Amino acid sequence: MVQDGNGHLSSVVNDLAPFETIMMRAADPTNAVELPLLRERMRAWRFVAFRRVDVTRRADLEALAGLARERFGRLDVIVNNAGIGPISRFDALRVKDWDAMIDVNLKGALYGIAAVLPIFNEQRSGHVVNVVSTAGLKIVPTMGVYAATKNALRTATEALRQECVPGLRVTEVSPGFIDTTFVDSSVTDPVVREAVGRQKRKLAISQDAIARAIAFAIEQPDDVEIGSIVVRPTAQN
Repeated sequence: MVQDGNGHLSSVVNDLAPFETIMMRAADPTNAVELPLLRERMRAWRFVAFRRVDVTRRADLEALAGLARERFGRLDVIVNNAGIGPISRFDALRVKDWDAMIDVNLKGALYGIAAVLPIFNEQRSGHVVNVVSTAGLKIVPTMGVYAATKNALRTATEALRQECVPGLRVTEVSPGFIDTTFVDSSVTDPVVREAVGRQKRKLAISQDAIARAIAFAIEQPDDVEIGSIVVRPTAQN
């Protein structure tokens, strides 16, 4: 079960194709073309279901988890990948953007965990993969709230790992500059968008790198947990 709003969806779908996967996506009008193309591609796979949801609505995630069990009989993995990044300086006072990042980046992931944890506990097996960010590892101006949401999720991820019953695995993946539509579709401040866009064009690596990292963590034996993965360009400081 994969939730996405970062533009990583195509690569995640491709790399997880061998697994029984159920896809979901945060509402994102900039990807209206991508979704029909993915549906066509996924028709060739036997064990795939697709559903559009809003990760800020807990009921949507509960319905998706229920669909996974109904269609496949069980649920093995959730990848909490939906995120937005309308970053700006604090004194720009874009409070609505702060609220949106908290709702999607943090609460959206927590709602996903809440939807699957009862199923995982009942099965005595399952895997939570939370996509965080290197923005939480090196704090820089304009990324204060965004990094805060990612570090809050990082903290929740570690606490969840310690609380989990045997058989449940928890992984955090921290991407650096990745070649996605994330900047263009998320950053609302035009000056910041141009600055971050220049950095992305200079440094960004393929989104396939993140998808491979997620697949690597998932495909480990049941008694092996990959706790944390950082994936960034070699040129990123």
